[in-house]
Amino acid sequence: MIDPPDQPHTLETLTAALRAAGIRVTRQRAALLRVLAQAVDHPDAPELQKRAEGDVPGISLSTVYRTLATLEAQGVVLRHQFDGTSARFEPAQSTESGHHDHMIDVDTSEVIEFCSDRIEQLQAEIAAELGYEIVHHRFELYVRKARARD
Repeated sequence: MIDPPDQPHTLETLTAALRAAGIRVTRQRAALLRVLAQAVDHPDAPELQKRAEGDVPGISLSTVYRTLATLEAQGVVLRHQFDGTSARFEPAQSTESGHHDHMIDVDTSEVIEFCSDRIEQLQAEIAAELGYEIVHHRFELYVRKARARD
């Protein structure tokens, strides 16, 4: 599992990205940024709104979507569209320590981050054998908890 993002640095990065895009950091947006920086579970926009509402009431879902779109365009938030689920978000900071992949529990929709040097090496070898080098990739496993065997 990946460690959660370094929240103060991430919060500063998210705030700076909004300002760089010319977006005013209102109380509602600041609450959203705090929630996003603290999230370790890849929440979707309605979940982010719900969490931010607990801190600062009155944040609209449209504000959440517009803010996330701006942060994604600025490259500080990653948007994931896993099969059968709404878009989920994570700060790009959480990937600075290295690439990670995802397992999605098909029963609970939980997203589990993991790193595997073996998988990374195998992907690079396959691409090289076929005459390519990897520019970018995404690896997702859709999983279900194994049942105990008697």
